[in-house]
Amino acid sequence: MKLFDKILKAYTYTVLALIYLPIVILIIFSFNESRSKVVFTGFTLENYYSLIGNYRVWDSFYNSIWTGAVVTVVSVVLAILMAYGVSRYEFSGKTLIDSIMLIPIIIPEIVEALTLLVFLVIIGIELSPYTVIIGHVAFDISFAYVVVKARMAGYDPQFEEAARTLGADEIRAFTKVTLPILAPGIAAAALIAFLESYDDFIKTFFTRPPGFMTLPVYIWNMASRRGFPLDLNALATFVVAISLIFAYIRNRIERRVY
Repeated sequence: MKLFDKILKAYTYTVLALIYLPIVILIIFSFNESRSKVVFTGFTLENYYSLIGNYRVWDSFYNSIWTGAVVTVVSVVLAILMAYGVSRYEFSGKTLIDSIMLIPIIIPEIVEALTLLVFLVIIGIELSPYTVIIGHVAFDISFAYVVVKARMAGYDPQFEEAARTLGADEIRAFTKVTLPILAPGIAAAALIAFLESYDDFIKTFFTRPPGFMTLPVYIWNMASRRGFPLDLNALATFVVAISLIFAYIRNRIERRVY
């Protein structure tokens, strides 16, 4: 048994190293004063100074933020309505709807992105930032739905019924009683939806118009055109830092949900 535990620990540490060691190396070399990508010769902030002065980076960052914000609001609102309806009411096709909401999580994202692009071309809709938002919502709503529905599983409908008994109508009971109880789940769903949109590359790449770039797309363009320059390490470090902050906040909120 002790041998098995040692093997399991070694396997776990190996997997973690394979996942996080490249990120650690990327962060270290973002401070490299040499243009070498394999030899660290000294510490410098020059790559970050170059990044700060690059207006295209901040334009892409702005696109990622406002797109993620819109996607988050739309995805969470739709997820709340779907989760509430599926959890509270009995109707024909309920199981089918619940299964359909999980499809975007199961199928490969590139397949979903390609089919969405073909659909947009067939019906004659030109690519724009709005098609990017549609693509992100179609993918992110499933994640938000799963989290909100999990929160609904522990919700006692008697609280809402008590509010109605005391004179509140359905809308007031929902906004004053149900939503505050679901608040931790809604916050977790919002963070997940924002992170999925903020980090998304495949769906954005397939549905964006020419000239519209988010941070993941900009990183791809820099790497493909300039052969992975060192200031790209600084940009990737910046993206990783933001993602880790949101992931930490999400985990703290999800602890309250589950």
